[in-house]
Amino acid sequence: METAPADLKPVRAWRDVPAFDADEAEVKFWGAHQLDARLMQSSIHRADVRESTTITLRFDPRMLSRIKRVARRRYLNYQSMIKQWLSERMEQELKD
Repeated sequence: METAPADLKPVRAWRDVPAFDADEAEVKFWGAHQLDARLMQSSIHRADVRESTTITLRFDPRMLSRIKRVARRRYLNYQSMIKQWLSERMEQELKD
C-alpha cells in the first residue's frame, strides 16, 4: 500500500536522516518521510558572483613548508588543502 504524500513526515534537516544499516531500513524510512522543499532548495549550489575572494595570510616559513609537504603527499595544491581544512573545521564548529 503506497503512502499519500500528505501522510509523509517532512525531513527538515540532514541530521534527521539516520545512517542506515541496510537497504530495507532506508526503504522503510523514505516510505514514511520526504525531504522538506526548503531543504532541497538549500542543497542546490548557486554560483556566487564573488566565487572567491583573495586574502593574505602570514605563515611562519617552516609551517608553510610543512603544509606544502603534507599537500604534496596527498597530491593536492597546498592552497586547496588549506581551504579544505578550513571548510571541514567550519562544518565542525557549526555542528557544536
